[in-house]
Amino acid sequence: MTSFLRGKQAGIQRDLSAGLDASLLTIDEVIRYGINSQVSTLAYDPVQSLLAVGTKDTKFGSGQIYVFGQKRVSTVFNLPRKASVRILQFCADKLVCVDSKNDLSVYSLETTRILGSYAPPGLITALVTDPTLDFGLVGLQNGEIIAYDLDRLNLAPLRIPNLWRDRNPRARLLPVVSLAFHPRDIGSLLIGYSEGAVTYSFKSDGPKNYFHYQLPAGAPGGDSEANPASQPRYPKLSQALWHPTGTFILISYEDSSFVIWDPKDARIILARTLQACNVNQPGAASGIAGSGPGTFAIKEPLFRVAWCSKENPDDTGILVAGGFSTAEPSKGLTFMDLGPTPNYATSSWQALSGHFESPKRQHLLATPPNAEVVDFCLIPRKSPHFAGASDPIAVLAILASGEIITLSFPSGHPINPANQLHVSLTYVHPFVNRIEMAFVDRTKWLGMVENRSQGPPLLKGGAEARHPIMRFANRNILQAAHADGTVRIWDAGHGDEIENGAVLHVDVARAIGRYENIDIDLMSMSNATGELAVGLRTGEVAVFRWARNADFGRDVPHKASKAFDLEKIVDRAEPGVKEGLLPFTLLEQQQGPTTALKMSDVGFICAGFGGGSLVVIDLRGPATIYDASVSDVNSQANKRSSFRRNSQSQSKAEWATRIEFAVMSLDGDDYSSICLFVGTNLGRLVTFKLLPESHGGYAVKLAGSCSLDDGIISILPIDADSGEPAEASPELVAGLRSGSRVNGVLVAITRSGARIFKPVAAKGASKSWDDFLCHRAAVVRFETHIYALLGLFGDGCAKIFSIPGLKEIGSTNVSHTLDAQRFAEAVITPAGFIFGWTGPSEIVGLNVWGSGQDLTRSLDKIFNPEALIPPRPVISNMQWISGTQYVTPTDMDKLIGGPDRPPSKRMIEQMRADEEAQRAAARQEASSSKNPPPGRQEEGYWAYMQRQVQERTESLGLAGDNMDKLEDNSEGFAKDVNKFVSNQKKKAVMGSKS
Repeated sequence: MTSFLRGKQAGIQRDLSAGLDASLLTIDEVIRYGINSQVSTLAYDPVQSLLAVGTKDTKFGSGQIYVFGQKRVSTVFNLPRKASVRILQFCADKLVCVDSKNDLSVYSLETTRILGSYAPPGLITALVTDPTLDFGLVGLQNGEIIAYDLDRLNLAPLRIPNLWRDRNPRARLLPVVSLAFHPRDIGSLLIGYSEGAVTYSFKSDGPKNYFHYQLPAGAPGGDSEANPASQPRYPKLSQALWHPTGTFILISYEDSSFVIWDPKDARIILARTLQACNVNQPGAASGIAGSGPGTFAIKEPLFRVAWCSKENPDDTGILVAGGFSTAEPSKGLTFMDLGPTPNYATSSWQALSGHFESPKRQHLLATPPNAEVVDFCLIPRKSPHFAGASDPIAVLAILASGEIITLSFPSGHPINPANQLHVSLTYVHPFVNRIEMAFVDRTKWLGMVENRSQGPPLLKGGAEARHPIMRFANRNILQAAHADGTVRIWDAGHGDEIENGAVLHVDVARAIGRYENIDIDLMSMSNATGELAVGLRTGEVAVFRWARNADFGRDVPHKASKAFDLEKIVDRAEPGVKEGLLPFTLLEQQQGPTTALKMSDVGFICAGFGGGSLVVIDLRGPATIYDASVSDVNSQANKRSSFRRNSQSQSKAEWATRIEFAVMSLDGDDYSSICLFVGTNLGRLVTFKLLPESHGGYAVKLAGSCSLDDGIISILPIDADSGEPAEASPELVAGLRSGSRVNGVLVAITRSGARIFKPVAAKGASKSWDDFLCHRAAVVRFETHIYALLGLFGDGCAKIFSIPGLKEIGSTNVSHTLDAQRFAEAVITPAGFIFGWTGPSEIVGLNVWGSGQDLTRSLDKIFNPEALIPPRPVISNMQWISGTQYVTPTDMDKLIGGPDRPPSKRMIEQMRADEEAQRAAARQEASSSKNPPPGRQEEGYWAYMQRQVQERTESLGLAGDNMDKLEDNSEGFAKDVNKFVSNQKKKAVMGSKS
């Protein structure tokens, strides 16, 4: 009975939710975007062109492994236990992971499943793999090295003891810090312990050289301020790596210095930091920037060092993360371009030292201000060898905050991740502060493809799985506002096929004209035109429109041009964008932060600000057609209200919180018009009419206002007869010319209740929520013509209410999936999808009309079996002549796995592939010998008979020649026999006479 009365009060004659019941409210997890937790490590495979991202175990989510390929290709690997990812390495068709729970896990790229997990008897401190080997060498905290068979998933017989104890038997704890194969001689291993490094030979099963770094008294070392040079010191080792040709060894230490060694006789060639050289000599300058009288500056450790090379491995450079002074204002990655390496055999010791002391160039790969790089991952062009540092094209850097930045290499220019990396990675590139969603027509979105100057793609691997295509549904176009003042726009989909997966990039900071203090609060995109409005915390509203850039390829200075309180910013378009969402106009209201913003589908924008002002813009000018204060508007509209209510409202600041455009007939009108509804933080709902004027423009006229019980969070205009949305659209506005009428009502949602009424008056049906506040609500559609009200509430539940009865139909808890504290930032689509935050950098799409399944598992293929691993580089001729014994990966299989180890699965598959290729070649050769030449396929019957006679004649002639030769041969043989018999008779007669 209550529902019936509410329907009559609301002016809706039928139940728009007929047929809905609680059993239909079942949640499906459809899709996830973003990274669930803080990024801990990265790995890249140039053969498969895949990027792996490992995360930490935090309160927002457990550690996971994401593998990304081209476009939207991705898959997620879960760890055996709740832990953080510490080490990630690609190895042929496998991905090897070491987590914080000390588990060594092996994942298959082909099946996207975990193959096995192993917990060694000690703490894993280092790992090294090679794409040509089936083994991973694991360094332990006790200094031992064990070999794990990645193919058989068990331990191999090889075990290398702690070699440094032979050098220092008194040392108690000597963990393995670093492991590296020789780039050309796989039979040599560089082992880094905490006290020094050792080169180990698999051939001789023993150490070759020891590398122990000692700073004499008076030597500054890497950081003389933190380590007084009054006594000899032995810095702890942090990383050891080879020169790309194996000619030298670089060892970095915890005092921010690194030393170049000669691997043959373990001599120091040069000890230096990023700022100074010969720091191992007494009296040398420390080179710490910012150190001086009254200051105390220390250096950061060297977080990561990579010895890079161009396509020619002798042309090298050193890339360093860290090593800066704490007083440095700007930090980043340092690249020392060393140039071609001197010939070791013919160069003097001074020439070798000078090569590393005076690089060709040393420059900084800049990062954002106050951003500290703690790790990085190089993106090689082709080769997986040379420790993943061969001819890199870009570098992905991990910041201390967990964000990622992409820089070109070696220039260091920032690379826009849009259409280069998976959209999930953009959530940490940098962090996303806010999301909004528009529901754009499919045809319109297919045409919105940005034309931008862009480099070659970084990720090209994998193949997307096929999904059903929703041809007649609007696309869920997500707008993500990032911390650097950019907005990226892309299709989030419905778990269906993404036909246009491109990302649109909008540089709001450039459009505003500054790159500091850019905090995006609100975004609104038109469903019909694709126009975008962006509101900032500093009070500006920037408008972007799809257009072609007249200044493409040119960075022209901005020419100030202001009219109707709007500034023209067309010339602030990015020079590299030929066509896309370009800056159009700018409103600088200077009335506090933007609190409400709406871009209509019919050419109007309305924005509310924290100072209480309300502005309406007609984009056809563009021009400001209305500018007033919300409090002034309410004082005009509430003349009939009581003195008590007016005095209470005047004592509090009031600003707009929700704005909506609609087409409907207001209460008492016999015609429909374009209406503007504005809800405030004090629960007032103000109604305006947008009426055409004689000169072709529009005027904004106040129609009235009403008061609700709390701050308004949603204004939902619907058609009272059908339940369809009554938002202002080109179709509804076009119908106004012919006199069509829309019998519309408003569904106004506050934090404490809901009301359905026909504006302007607040008469209608109302309902108060029970014990929990509502944070987000929208009208959703089930199937074709069934509508209901869906809301997210403070108890962590999603609830559905009938329209117009506002009776609760069903409720389900979603707090185990969504972050209940961020319900107000969620988006509810008309089709019944909820896009909400699960953590700081991940969102999930939920379908409330589902079947209770988790559909987020990816079916994409990420492994390409036809992408072959190139052969491993081998030793040079000079090394072979000098006595270096060449060891092949096959020899390593025997040295590590033992002589009784059967062939690995990869070797068996390779042999089968070789045999199949041989059989195919044999079949092709046999078929080609049987098939006639191409010219004979079109000959006629008489030509065929003539060719047959000619061939038979040639065959008979050949047979006759063979018979003649046989006759000649037989005659010659008979003559030889007769001659031999005659000679024997003659010898017999002469012998009898004698």
